[in-house]
Amino acid sequence: LEEGQAGQSKPDFISKNAIALKEARETNYWLRLILATNDFAEKVKIGIEELRDESLEIANIVGAIIVSAKKEK
Repeated sequence: LEEGQAGQSKPDFISKNAIALKEARETNYWLRLILATNDFAEKVKIGIEELRDESLEIANIVGAIIVSAKKEK
């Protein structure tokens, strides 16, 4: 996202944000996988679930940024 803010053009901004979206989605995937395949203490499990939820929220925000930037073309 930081690189996207310094994008050299609107397409560059969109491209860099699309990469950030892919990374957020991948993070969410791995957190879901960790939760599904490991047995954690309740406190740890709750922390991982919070991170999973936050990564999904970040992905939704970045997705909205991309949609908005594409509309502004």
